[in-house]
Amino acid sequence: MPLTLELKEAVATPGVGLSIPVRAAKAKLSALLELVATGQEVTITSDGRPKAVLSPVGARSPRKVFTGTLEHLKTMPAWRGGPTAEEIIRQDRDGRGW
Repeated sequence: MPLTLELKEAVATPGVGLSIPVRAAKAKLSALLELVATGQEVTITSDGRPKAVLSPVGARSPRKVFTGTLEHLKTMPAWRGGPTAEEIIRQDRDGRGW
């Protein structure tokens, strides 16, 4: 049976592509996976709003590698005196009577 007949609940939505309600997606998961394996992305909707995207493995670009906070700290202005974070926390704790 062709995929289009099995996925009659799926509709092409402008800006989203092929979309299907979550209830129909649960019932037709095997057919959706076959469709996705051909290269098609499918958006699963709930209450008419996109909630998830099924896409072929390797179709998306790799994620950006997390470089940690060191790169962020390099962009921060230099410390110009005043209490340190440790001092502020200690003062706050002491003020609470811990």
